[in-house]
Amino acid sequence: MKWNDNKQRCTWANPKNPRYIKYHDEEWGVPVYDDHKLFEMLILESFQAGLSWECVLNKREAFYEAFDGFDLDKVCNYGAEKEESLRENAGIIRNKLKIHAAVTNANIFKEIQKEFGSFSDYIWSWTNGEIIHEVHETSSPLSDNVSADLKKRGMKFVGTTIIYSYMQAVGIIYSHEPGCYMTY
Repeated sequence: MKWNDNKQRCTWANPKNPRYIKYHDEEWGVPVYDDHKLFEMLILESFQAGLSWECVLNKREAFYEAFDGFDLDKVCNYGAEKEESLRENAGIIRNKLKIHAAVTNANIFKEIQKEFGSFSDYIWSWTNGEIIHEVHETSSPLSDNVSADLKKRGMKFVGTTIIYSYMQAVGIIYSHEPGCYMTY
């Protein structure tokens, strides 16, 4: 594939979408330890279910505004009125079940923070803080286990494929393809 800057990237990165290229180059696969960022990515990844990541990424700024900058405490306190206003927001994915799940998941995220000290400590504990290197997978025993645990805690839209994608996004699983200039 021909890139304007002559850098070889992962085959999934759409060369015609500058937002996607920037995401690939600057965020995807970079280890994240900040709970605010981990929460943002969990919300965004859960909205991806059944859709493409590019679709979600293209609406990221609208999601940021609609979800009060992904402020965990604010999202935890959303009621029916706020959920209804989100369903009317044409800038985001307006799936009623995903919107409600975002609020539910926020509260569970907060419970996990209390139990583990931070969500970062929780999510990174699954690999003992190690980064897993693998490519061309969409799920694994690791994502199966994390997904099952989050579901047991009550989270929704956290199936194994979504959790695998989430762990790639936040750098727990490093999946840049062979030949990608980001591969190390």
